[in-house]
Amino acid sequence: MYTTKRYTASISIDEYLENYVDIPTFLECCKACPNYNQIWSCPTYDFDVESYWKQYHTFDLIGVQMIFDEESRLKEYTAEELNKVIKASILPEKQKLTDELFKKEKEVPNSISLSAGSCIMCGKGNCTKPEGKPCRHPEKMRYSIESLGGNVGKTIHDLFHVDLEWMEEGKLPTYFVLVCGLLS
Repeated sequence: MYTTKRYTASISIDEYLENYVDIPTFLECCKACPNYNQIWSCPTYDFDVESYWKQYHTFDLIGVQMIFDEESRLKEYTAEELNKVIKASILPEKQKLTDELFKKEKEVPNSISLSAGSCIMCGKGNCTKPEGKPCRHPEKMRYSIESLGGNVGKTIHDLFHVDLEWMEEGKLPTYFVLVCGLLS
């Protein structure tokens, strides 16, 4: 159904902040998402986002492009079928990246990973944030680049030479791209 292509890049935090982070703009985008203030990995935060970035010196990015075969791209899908394809492609690739980054965190002192998208540790609708309770898995919860104001579209365009593609109703795009990385 799909093949993968991997991309990597390393950039200083100062350069990343200057060229790819726009906290106010992406906070507004986050407000339109159903995860806003509903899961611990998404805004609102009780810390200064720019200061969070500035704790680190380097951002090692990883991108995985999931390229769908022609048969899959030409097929018409119901919403339910598209959700199944997404779960069968994005979730396993995201888990591989998460496992890889957790391993790198152990190898690189004072590092932390940023997730490809929002946290899914507790499953959809099961986060404790709306109840005002602490995160069940603070040792595993990671923020996404977007939630910290990072422009992933510009990042992958400039650093990986890939542009984001979006789904059209009933159709898969040519590819999806997951982007995450390690702050150190």
